[in-house]
Amino acid sequence: MMNLCSDVLQALKGKTLATAESCTGGGIGAALTAVPGASKVYVGGVVSYTNDVKHRVLGVEQAVLDQYGAVSAPVAGAMASGVRNLMQADVAVSVTGLAGPGGDNFGNPVGTVCIGYADKRQRLAKQYHFYGDRDEIREQAVRAALELVLEVNS
Repeated sequence: MMNLCSDVLQALKGKTLATAESCTGGGIGAALTAVPGASKVYVGGVVSYTNDVKHRVLGVEQAVLDQYGAVSAPVAGAMASGVRNLMQADVAVSVTGLAGPGGDNFGNPVGTVCIGYADKRQRLAKQYHFYGDRDEIREQAVRAALELVLEVNS
């Protein structure tokens, strides 16, 4: 994980990065800040574990949350845009998903994770299906989010 984080920070040299995390609970930020010098790129993040925080702090429209549910590509994209604006960062990544023990009211099973990305040119979101226990799903989500940032910025 340390090598991946170093690669992400190197790829973003001269830019700033912010995170919005739900199911990972700050895991992306923790992984990035384990790398010495991360503060040159990583400006901070929001752990938006509830829909209320997604709406009030990150600016995700309540109608989007109601229509698609928290674990959806539209919400992940909105979270990334919201934290990018809030932190005035060049790049942002977001994660929202179900690490267990149960699914949600929208039919998403445990392991469903949506990752959003935003920069000044684009906003995108992808849905993933991870397997394992709660910790394994969260770790896979952190890795996938960092890989997405690296993929877009390489």
